[in-house]
Amino acid sequence: MKRIDNDPGGASGAVTVRGLVKHYGATKALDGVDLDVREGTVMGVLGPNGAGKTTLVRILSTLLAPTSGRATVAGYDVVRRPRQLRRVIGLTGQYASVDEKLSGRENLYLIGRLLDLPRKEARGRADALLERFSLTEAARRPAATYSGGMRRRLDLAASMIGRPAVLFLDEPTTGLDPRTRNEVWDEVKRLVKDGVTVLLTTQYMEEAEQLAGELTVVDRGKVIASGGIEQLKARVGGRTLRIRPADPRRLRPLASALDELGITGLAGTSVDPESGAVLVPVLSDEQLTAVVGAVTAHGITLSSVTTELPSLDEVFLSLTGHRAGAPRDTAPAETPEEAVAV
Repeated sequence: MKRIDNDPGGASGAVTVRGLVKHYGATKALDGVDLDVREGTVMGVLGPNGAGKTTLVRILSTLLAPTSGRATVAGYDVVRRPRQLRRVIGLTGQYASVDEKLSGRENLYLIGRLLDLPRKEARGRADALLERFSLTEAARRPAATYSGGMRRRLDLAASMIGRPAVLFLDEPTTGLDPRTRNEVWDEVKRLVKDGVTVLLTTQYMEEAEQLAGELTVVDRGKVIASGGIEQLKARVGGRTLRIRPADPRRLRPLASALDELGITGLAGTSVDPESGAVLVPVLSDEQLTAVVGAVTAHGITLSSVTTELPSLDEVFLSLTGHRAGAPRDTAPAETPEEAVAV
């Protein structure tokens, strides 16, 4: 799906943000955010609760006016051309927003008609999405009778009925069971293959690794890191060398020998009895070479040597000082006059 370039002077990316600021009184929910999302990719936005992720999504989806700065989505300026923009984006927020009195099929058909789809096409899209999200059997039941997972799937289907060029997913799988979460992930991957651009906020590191090609980490309204997953892991620094002796009885002697090496800057070793390996944190290629050389010099036969980068959760903790999901002070909810009129 090609970007719709209808905003003179707009940037070439699917989403471009420059110096975006949002104030709630003295609180800065966003404090000069810059962001670029390439077409047909998934950008994962990570950060503690209250970091500004949802505020960013609300501004990019025209639900909230920025205090200052500029953002374009699919070629449209979010402030100057919100009505045109809404026709080419989809949004799934943190909570299901379907009409509980309507059936699943009626919800999707209604949204299709509001997006000016012809009646036949709206019905066809509704039926196709109901089948895709395993909701066909419940299609005629009121949404009020749906389970939490079913409502979430219906909400996701609603955001996709207009075939959006850019899809905003704000913590889309919160509260879903593993099977339903995997179904959502599969659908997002299919959309990206079709050329849809996705901006995803999530508290699940596994979700970020499954879906996102690039990550942006936000904390206290500022972007504190961005790049590919492996790039961010490398930025945090350090690798773990996992050394497994061929003879399990040499496990602890191996650890002791490594501790006695005296290699400058080498952190302490640890033993993982379950996997039968010694774990050695190394910060440089020189340290890695010295460790392997020392093992060889001691005449210890090895069955395997592997290197591991930090986990994404460790990266998040290193960058923000918090585990994913740890709270920050949240900004107050926007008042009606601050929201952009739909």
